[in-house]
Amino acid sequence: MKNILQHINKAFDHRIRLGIMSILMVNEYADFTTLKELLGVTDGNLASHAKALESEKYISIEKQFIGKKPNTRYIATKEGKAAFKNHIDALEKLIKKDN
Repeated sequence: MKNILQHINKAFDHRIRLGIMSILMVNEYADFTTLKELLGVTDGNLASHAKALESEKYISIEKQFIGKKPNTRYIATKEGKAAFKNHIDALEKLIKKDN
């Protein structure tokens, strides 16, 4: 049991971070507005959790302008995808262990 718990990644223990990574695993990228709407979070919550994932190098953040409007895009990195997959695998093993 202890070995399984060691693979659960603390970076993904919050539902917003889990949601961000889940969305980015199945999409090439997602912009700020899309993530905010899909997750039902405030601007500040999204920004702070995205920053936490960026500091772990699990996502990259690209800022650009579309016309005169700022646009922020989030992309899962290779490291982020691997870490998230390991996290999900650990959760699945934990669930199977209890059954």
